[in-house]
Amino acid sequence: MSHNSFGHLFRVTTWGESHGPALGCVIDGCPPGIPFDLERVQAALDRRRPGQSRFVTQRQEADQVDVLSGVFEDDRTDGIVTTGAPISLMIRNTDQRSKDYSEIRDRYRPGHADVTYDAKYGVRDYRGGGRSSARETAARVAAGAVAQFVLDQLFGNVAIRAGLVSMGPHDAAARDWAAVDQNPFFCPDPHAAKAWEKALDDARKSGNSLGGIVEAEATGLPAGLGAPVYGKLDQDIASALMSINAAKAVEIGDGMAAGRLSGVENADEMRMKDGKIDYLSNHAGGILGGISTGQPVVARVAIKPTSSILTPRKSVTAQGEETEVVTKGRHDPCVAIRAVPVVEAMMAITLCDHALRHRGQVGTFQV
Repeated sequence: MSHNSFGHLFRVTTWGESHGPALGCVIDGCPPGIPFDLERVQAALDRRRPGQSRFVTQRQEADQVDVLSGVFEDDRTDGIVTTGAPISLMIRNTDQRSKDYSEIRDRYRPGHADVTYDAKYGVRDYRGGGRSSARETAARVAAGAVAQFVLDQLFGNVAIRAGLVSMGPHDAAARDWAAVDQNPFFCPDPHAAKAWEKALDDARKSGNSLGGIVEAEATGLPAGLGAPVYGKLDQDIASALMSINAAKAVEIGDGMAAGRLSGVENADEMRMKDGKIDYLSNHAGGILGGISTGQPVVARVAIKPTSSILTPRKSVTAQGEETEVVTKGRHDPCVAIRAVPVVEAMMAITLCDHALRHRGQVGTFQV
């Protein structure tokens, strides 16, 4: 199975399965001398960790990260720094229940990758989906924390934040980013989050699940990141977000809504302010021609409803027999909730990679 790596100069390879002994990542291309804070890596993983509320899977994983290589505590520096060597991070699995999946060993779960993995490889790990499991995203979150360290060193003020702005048919009206970590949905609208509790409880109790939309915003970036024609920043952000489990669509800026605007409405007009270009709107989502403008980079990703549900669904077996499937076990009733820190991580990895690519080609940043 190939294609387990993402990025060019800042390149992340993830490894491991949902029910294997461990999973992790190798980060190749991280510059040397970057301050490394293991507590910040762990804090990022704790946000994604399962079992934190009744609205997510009850699988109990500590998600404790171990650093195997690539960092060094040098007495000439203040603390631990990266060495420039590959950074290897490992997270052990401790709460697998493989027996929960025995009934679907030969049955294809509708909405899952079971049938396509079998078609491609002739073998599949039915215990939680193996590599297709959202458990793999823990490694991405760890790598995203390291990418943030590099962005901090290069620019000093890059903030990447994401939140669940829709759950099923229910939308958030506000964008109060300070509220994201104050509710179990990572929602930037505390009033909407309160109303969502009943909606998701009802879906879960009826054996159903809900999809969601995650919005991300990155601020503090300079103009100039990204490259035409096949290295566009928005192109790579879309690729990164679409690689997340259950992602089905990505928008940059106004996204699909831009197709309903006129040129007058869509144009982000400019003026000068304090000697710099000041944009009067941000329909483009901070990217023009595939290159960052210096405005906030805004993206949204739609996450489909969790396919593992208790409501019987028609399917077939690996032997070609018609059957019904009920997926037992511990699953997120809305997988989009825990996708929020994953979206932040993939944004950080992509932006870090583009920052290093820009530095390699142009050599300077215009903040």
